[in-house]
Amino acid sequence: MQIQGIGAVVTGGGSGLGEATARLLASKGAKVAILDLGRSKGAEVAKSLGGDAIFCETDVASEEQVTAALDEAVGRFGGIHAAVNCAGIGTAGRTVDKNGKPFDLKLFELTLRVNLLGTFNVIRLAAARMMQNPPNDENERGVVVNTASAAAFEGQIGQCAYSASKGGVVGMTLPIARDLASIGVRVNTIAPGLFGTPMLMMMPQEARDDLASQIPFPRRLGKPPEFAALACHIIENPMINGETIRIDGAIRMQPK
Repeated sequence: MQIQGIGAVVTGGGSGLGEATARLLASKGAKVAILDLGRSKGAEVAKSLGGDAIFCETDVASEEQVTAALDEAVGRFGGIHAAVNCAGIGTAGRTVDKNGKPFDLKLFELTLRVNLLGTFNVIRLAAARMMQNPPNDENERGVVVNTASAAAFEGQIGQCAYSASKGGVVGMTLPIARDLASIGVRVNTIAPGLFGTPMLMMMPQEARDDLASQIPFPRRLGKPPEFAALACHIIENPMINGETIRIDGAIRMQPK
């Protein structure tokens, strides 16, 4: 699918991987709607993109808010052709800590709600609108790109909730791609390793250097524009469907 002129939504587009993806899509001629929380920098990012870019304050796990945001994007852009799911939260804690305290069930539920349920919520509502698009020469009507994590495969100590949420995203990628094949909508997932996102960059330099030293090559943290480049390639390449693609410098996470 050619990016020039399409309508695209990017959840979590106010920072990190989502912001980088929104910026690259806009630079390639897409009309971009950034869906993020009100406390994010989503409005600032949308304003900096200029043109047709818009910001929609959205909790991705809310049917009402996602519906309103997608309807606004369709109204402004004439349709939605790409949805990139980058919204997510990171949580940590052992199943039972050293003092015998069990993991907070509400925190586990919140992690699944944002990372897994929120991703599925956007997929199903965006795909219903993509179905209304006229097909292109490849009979495509839309493309969905999700964000998982290397933790979906090698969850570390303390990542029970996060790994479960991202493993769920990986697990539903192929069946959803098969579900939506009949309407010409592709679905893929990117599983990043250690990237220089705002959350990770808050760590001390020594800790970041230690993490980077674990990556075989290149021996550094991933850069958000590298994630964005892969997301855009997936949109542009019609043969990539039902796949989870790791982008991690060949790292395989150790227990801690």
